[in-house]
Amino acid sequence: MYKGQRITVIIPCLNEEEGIQLVLRDIPDFVDETIVVDNNSTDRTPQVAAEMGAKVIQEKIPGYGRAYKRGFANATGDILVTLDGDHSYPVNGISYLLEAFLHLEVDFLNASRFPVRDPRAMSFKHKCGNLALSLALSVLFLRWVRDSQSGMWVFRRKILDDMQLEADGMAFSEEIKIEALLNPRVRFGEISISYTSRTGEIKLNPWRDGWQNLTFLLRKRFAVRKWK
Repeated sequence: MYKGQRITVIIPCLNEEEGIQLVLRDIPDFVDETIVVDNNSTDRTPQVAAEMGAKVIQEKIPGYGRAYKRGFANATGDILVTLDGDHSYPVNGISYLLEAFLHLEVDFLNASRFPVRDPRAMSFKHKCGNLALSLALSVLFLRWVRDSQSGMWVFRRKILDDMQLEADGMAFSEEIKIEALLNPRVRFGEISISYTSRTGEIKLNPWRDGWQNLTFLLRKRFAVRKWK
């Protein structure tokens, strides 16, 4: 528990046997619940996570968004923190993010990877793609977001009730930020973090995923929306 708030950390994983050990090792003691959503790993990711004390949940349908939605459905914390299982996001920075989250009095805090300080963390091609997608989101939705593709967020679980989350793949990362931005009752914030090179194999296909994310942004922008 952190300052009277129950904290749940959610980590989607696909073949992150090596990285998940490093992530779980660094989870702060004040975290009440750590959920690892295994998305059909063929290595020992779920076994390693369970041995290290995480609550392991299976999501058989492939997809980054599918994994997160499964994790959200099983979370019990007041505040949810997300990150990847490859140890690229600063696990030891969770307390810093929670402090910023509470100090800024926001409901959704996005952890921006920019500026990227570690030259090994992101290739020039990935940098350009991420910045282009962030610019597209900012122009389409008239709100500046520095890192639309970041996978580390801190938010109040209760705001999920008003979100219409449809994406099952990588576009989920930008969709949850859009949902937070569009809701007039949700206060959105963004803060920079230290992002490092991942542990394990790279699974992203920059051209395919980038194009799918861009087309998703356009569909999301012009979709008819009904507030609950």
